Amino acid sequence: MRITVVTPTYNEAENLPKLVSALFSLPLDINVLVVDDNSPDGTGRVADELVSKYPGRVEVLHRPGKMGLRSAYLNGFQKVMDGSVDAIVQMDADFSHDPSALLDMASLLQVNDVVLGSRYVKGGSVDERWPLWRRSLSAFGNYYARTILGLPLHDVTTGYRMWRRETLQQVPFERIQSNGYVFLVEMAYLAHCLEFKIGEAPIYFADRRWGRSKMSIKIQMEAAFRIWQVWWHYRDLRKAGRSARL
Repeated sequence: MRITVVTPTYNEAENLPKLVSALFSLPLDINVLVVDDNSPDGTGRVADELVSKYPGRVEVLHRPGKMGLRSAYLNGFQKVMDGSVDAIVQMDADFSHDPSALLDMASLLQVNDVVLGSRYVKGGSVDERWPLWRRSLSAFGNYYARTILGLPLHDVTTGYRMWRRETLQQVPFERIQSNGYVFLVEMAYLAHCLEFKIGEAPIYFADRRWGRSKMSIKIQMEAAFRIWQVWWHYRDLRKAGRSARL
């Protein structure tokens, strides 16, 4: 199975070479597409160096500035689906997503349309160094989103995902409105509304090893409001289901 990992970057110069090396050490057929938003720390330059180091296995999509998670992934999806690929991975560049989890995710994708790397299924967990308030906030944010949207999933806010190419080709990307954190929830909800088969593989979600986290309480508070907008936006698809993509 030919897999392309799409990883958006902003100030990940320290992490990116380590991530690419870890991905290429796996017994999988993996390529990497870096979508860099003109990182001031030189991540784009580091990515270009990786293109030279791993010819044919690393590509870079340079963008003029911070344009948001939604457009980063949608631009990345469009680029890789034009090539030869069987599965497409959404993955952070900060090592909060363990590259080795792709082995189980790839196995599960054989019988699913999309596989979520889940912190909240049996065997999954979050960083043991997190204080109680942070663990509680993460768990509640996930519970809040899946309860409002009626999602029969354990982890709808995870950013670690593996899609079949033909699944993504059926997703109406033009309908997606959310950016940032809620974009991930909206993608999961859209897949559910379209009646795709969704699997969940347990992952350990580690705190980033290098650099500073981009998540904040403000971002999560904004997400709490926007979940309701997602619920309203897809009221027609909830009724249409699979027929909406036929």
